[in-house]
Amino acid sequence: MLKAAWNKNDKKAKSLIWIFSVVVFTAVVLLGRFKLQVNLGFDVHIFAQANALINSAVAVLLVGALVAVKSKKYRLHRALILSAMILSVLFLVSYICHHLFAGETKFGAEGIAKTIYYLILFTHIPLAGLILPFILFTAYRALIGEWPTHKKLARITWPVWFYVAVTGVIVYWMISPYYV
Repeated sequence: MLKAAWNKNDKKAKSLIWIFSVVVFTAVVLLGRFKLQVNLGFDVHIFAQANALINSAVAVLLVGALVAVKSKKYRLHRALILSAMILSVLFLVSYICHHLFAGETKFGAEGIAKTIYYLILFTHIPLAGLILPFILFTAYRALIGEWPTHKKLARITWPVWFYVAVTGVIVYWMISPYYV
């Protein structure tokens, strides 16, 4: 195992994680209700494409991190997870930009495709909203060297984070033909 990188301060960490999580969630919800009428001089759906690419990279990094930790390559595991976290922050910025500049897109297919799309979307959205504090608490437990708690949290966090990353790509793939 790696040496703890941070000193334990659960009270401060819990406060910061919850404040950050609530601020991010609130920003996404509120900013999703606005559309800025600005001509950026390029197709604003490039942000959605970037989101899909970022989510794909996050999914690959998460698989790599899982393989690394199972192989006891803890430094590699840490680097891959931190890379996934950094990309997730970039995703968040791009996601907000896309929704601010492009607004909402209606899914245009019918039948089974529509059912599958909404089933994926209605699982993806709440899990995407809920996963952030889990990611942060899991990372915090690793940074302070509480490996049993980190491992216990990671068993919940990893599959949900992976699901959110993969379904984000699927949602993009399914709705992208309907971007105007």
